[in-house]
Amino acid sequence: MNERVKLIRKQLGMTQEQLAQRLGIGKAALSMIETGKAGLSTRNRNILVQELNVNPEWLETGVGEMFNAEPDLTAYMHRTDNSLPLQSVPLYSIEGTAGLVPLFTDRQQQKPVNFIHIPNLPKCDGAIYIVGDSMYPLLKSGDIVLYKQLKNIDDIFWGDMYLLSIDIDGEEYITVKYIQKSERPGCVKLVSQNPHHADKEVEISRIRALALVKASIRMNSIR
Repeated sequence: MNERVKLIRKQLGMTQEQLAQRLGIGKAALSMIETGKAGLSTRNRNILVQELNVNPEWLETGVGEMFNAEPDLTAYMHRTDNSLPLQSVPLYSIEGTAGLVPLFTDRQQQKPVNFIHIPNLPKCDGAIYIVGDSMYPLLKSGDIVLYKQLKNIDDIFWGDMYLLSIDIDGEEYITVKYIQKSERPGCVKLVSQNPHHADKEVEISRIRALALVKASIRMNSIR
């Protein structure tokens, strides 16, 4: 089965990074699957079958057609976003803006703590520091994520990484997660990069703010 995962990726014209994000795993984990050093989990098998229309019989045995129907390519078509030669991205302090909701609602009134100047990136609305290790080792606490705000939950690209504000008992919980489809109506599945963090089902109505992560920055001190 492992070698067929690579064939699927090649047929779709995807890089390892793109398919890994679609599956909610790291690029290194996908490489291990494709080379037979790790197995394909039931969850990832279901994503290939249910979301990319891979024929389950072909996936298991190699018999029949690779796809049941045309695969859903919409989730990574945005990878062709036009890059800007140079842009000035405002860096915000979540503590200073009292959360993502007021930041996204009235960004013009929020004062950035600084600006980040990076060439050849897609258009970004802003940047913030992240806290926590749910996306480690891809992201770690103190890293900066640059984001593009989404106004409608229907604009989600399944399997990609998002900055979210979630209402938990009236309190705002800010996190970065992969978002995948859920089998529960009215819910989405939040998936971490860190294997020590379990997947979590969240009601869509509890998502108060949402942004697509476009890039990240890690600061390393050299002594």
